[in-house]
Amino acid sequence: MTKHALEYGVTTVAGDMRTTIRRAVTTIAAATALTVPAVAPAGADGAGYAATTAVGVHNAYDRAKYPYFADALDSGAGLLELDVWTNGFGGRNFRVSHGNPVANDNNCENAGSAAELRTKTRNQPLAGCLADIRAWHDAHPDHRPVLLKVEMKDGFNANSGRGPAELDALLTAKLGDALYRPADLVGSHATPDEAVRADGWPGRDALRGKFVVELIPGTVEEGNPADRLWTDREYATYLRDLAAAGRLRQAGAFPAVHGAGPGDPRTRYADASIRPWFVVFDGDASTYVGGGIDTAWYDNRHYLVVMTDAHKVAPAIDITRPTEAQARERVAFLARRHASFATADWYPLPQVLSTVVPRG
Repeated sequence: MTKHALEYGVTTVAGDMRTTIRRAVTTIAAATALTVPAVAPAGADGAGYAATTAVGVHNAYDRAKYPYFADALDSGAGLLELDVWTNGFGGRNFRVSHGNPVANDNNCENAGSAAELRTKTRNQPLAGCLADIRAWHDAHPDHRPVLLKVEMKDGFNANSGRGPAELDALLTAKLGDALYRPADLVGSHATPDEAVRADGWPGRDALRGKFVVELIPGTVEEGNPADRLWTDREYATYLRDLAAAGRLRQAGAFPAVHGAGPGDPRTRYADASIRPWFVVFDGDASTYVGGGIDTAWYDNRHYLVVMTDAHKVAPAIDITRPTEAQARERVAFLARRHASFATADWYPLPQVLSTVVPRG
């Protein structure tokens, strides 16, 4: 079984026959694991990025899940998560770890090329993870679009050289033209909100070979009463100011509104000028689908919604090893509830991780 997504759609048949075959392939892909090429052919999926639901892996840098981050990239998942620390106790690097705030603890190896993947010492800083991602990208330039979800565990530390500008410089240095930027989305529009509501996100075809970076506030940051400037507000303010200065192109990430809530959750930001800089939303799947939240509101506006802990939605299924049928049904259910990504710890099920189905 190869490890890349079968993304629905067939582009080699014209007219009505193309639509018929696309629907048939979508149904088959959602119901069974298929053997597919490591990299699907260009044009295999013409749907808009916001019109589909993909599957993500929580904390994909964990060696207990994947020996190397290259293995996570090979899994076919549409979203891979990294946890990043910035405090000054562990040096000046952006560090990647779940529970260790001062040292790296991960499966990244700082590969200089694809030939070095799975050959080097692991436990590298974020720069090393991004180097692995670039090396893998160079070997698979036509890969599926991948959302890199970055949880800033303790927030930015701009005063010590680990702020938004430094993160952007690192993303640019390591990912370069493989990075899909806010400026790419905004185009001739004034803000990301205006862009997606007018034109939507690009098609999945257009995003082949690209990484989209999402930023969320971290658990430590959100639990720190002394932290009054969380990642979401800090980065959105930074984006707004870059745009005003004509320098939006240097930005490399999209801030997400963290936490499911009714209505337009951006109203939590007292500064209304930063609200249009959020077009990605991230929260607990059970909260999104438990009632009181109109998830179609996001879909109708072409916003991306990451629904986490998909396994916990009633009736709960196994956190790591549900049956394939259970996991596929859960993805299909959350797709109907307008998720853009359903995330869990289903790393033993690459045939599920590679699933892409229509949203809504």
